[in-house]
Amino acid sequence: MIKDSIFQNIRVYWLAFIVYWGIVLFGYDTGIGGGVVSQKYFKTHFGLVNPDGSANTKKANDVSSNVVSVLQAGAFFGALGSAPLSAAIGRRWSLFVFTLIFSVGAILQTIAGGSRGLGYIYAGRVIAGLGIGAISAVAPAYVSECCPKEVRGRITGLFQIMVAIGVMISYFINLGISLHIKEGAGVWRIPFGFQLVPAGIMAFGLLTVRESPRWLASKDRIDAAITNLAYMRRLSRDDERIRAEMAEIEAAIEEEREARKGLGLREAFFGKGNFIRFVIAVVIFLLQQWGGQNSVNYYAPQIFQSIGYTGTSNSLLASGIYGIVKVVATALFVFFLVDSLGRKMSLFISSMGMGILFFIIGALLKTHPPPTDSTAQPPPASKAMAAMLYLYVCFYSMGWGPLPWVYVSDIFPTRTRHYGLATASASQWLFNFVLSKVTPDMVTDLGYKIFLMFATINIGGMATFSLLIPETKGRSLEEMDVIFGSVSADQRRADIAKQERVLEHEVNETTSERSIENKV
Repeated sequence: MIKDSIFQNIRVYWLAFIVYWGIVLFGYDTGIGGGVVSQKYFKTHFGLVNPDGSANTKKANDVSSNVVSVLQAGAFFGALGSAPLSAAIGRRWSLFVFTLIFSVGAILQTIAGGSRGLGYIYAGRVIAGLGIGAISAVAPAYVSECCPKEVRGRITGLFQIMVAIGVMISYFINLGISLHIKEGAGVWRIPFGFQLVPAGIMAFGLLTVRESPRWLASKDRIDAAITNLAYMRRLSRDDERIRAEMAEIEAAIEEEREARKGLGLREAFFGKGNFIRFVIAVVIFLLQQWGGQNSVNYYAPQIFQSIGYTGTSNSLLASGIYGIVKVVATALFVFFLVDSLGRKMSLFISSMGMGILFFIIGALLKTHPPPTDSTAQPPPASKAMAAMLYLYVCFYSMGWGPLPWVYVSDIFPTRTRHYGLATASASQWLFNFVLSKVTPDMVTDLGYKIFLMFATINIGGMATFSLLIPETKGRSLEEMDVIFGSVSADQRRADIAKQERVLEHEVNETTSERSIENKV
């Protein structure tokens, strides 16, 4: 038997690494659209300028907002539509199908230009959005179902690291294009074509991993489930820990079947102990989107310009540094703090820190407005506000960045997890869509007040919410039914004991048969 070590769960880490390349796409796609449309050659080529060659700001803003938002509209429907396919053919193959759908969209975006106008980019973004939305719903469920509870928070938290990496790559590709490629189709073909790299890695990588044991058990393929569980834990099929975990999985599935016999989708949403889980899943993403982070994410160059970082290279470089800080801060939290602080405390500290920093930025922006001269270097007050934004993203990365996905993956039972993740993911994309449409106008119309608004939401809404939800750290997925009142603790213990006796009986029978065969 392999001793418990950092390598014990290496196969689960590999599975998360492969599956979460789809999440790099999630981050990359949300960050790349606005930057591509802002390039001067793109505007000229696609007719976003006035006849005299001057900038047509309204037209450019409309196209920019459309390119960003049609992806999210596609993702909303992709997330909702992912549940039936994921339930029918499994997590692994449904992810493979959605990666292929995404790739078709990426190709359409890349070949736009010449006689192929903006329609190709819009169509490509919608199709890519369908793929991205579905991947964002299925991937956390797949990874969560394969993780042992001791490291589940850390591994599912990789989701947000991959989002941060995707966003950071998009910032630097935008910066590189603006500095080195002034004209030619490469202005949009390089950033859009790059989407096929993570998609290809994920598609081929999925051929090297195994299906979720929990999904197999829910389809009564118990033998395959035990084999896959033992493979992922790097233990023997007959190991006591594998038998105990399998008994817990089977007990939970059996309870769910008994409780929902003859009942369909309505029961999944409104069954005992289920509705509150869906409410938490929607509200947690509503608050995450309106906490300010994605406004900074999508429109980082514009945000940095609003606090005094004028000029393309200044604002894009400041955005790139912001992307790096976000990746490093997220990685440090996910690997060293997520399973020690607990979910509730991390979310609370995160929202208080973000709110306080946003109040400081709003006050500085009011008292020290940035200069209007676009050639001037950022004044000390602007540098202070940029530093506050960098500190802000550290607080975001220790709570409200990675934890909503971890928390939502934690709370749903096996039978309804794909519906839960699909609902959470769809609500995330819906609020994303709304936010991406209104942020440019809010930055223009509200000025410093936008930071005060976000600060109030952080402290008044997110900090309060984090104190009201139950702690899930260190609890198995099957224990969530007890926490949310779907089943009593005594009933669960009895069901686990029963399943352990069944499995022990099966193992003893197998051993007896082998013994007889050996004697013969």
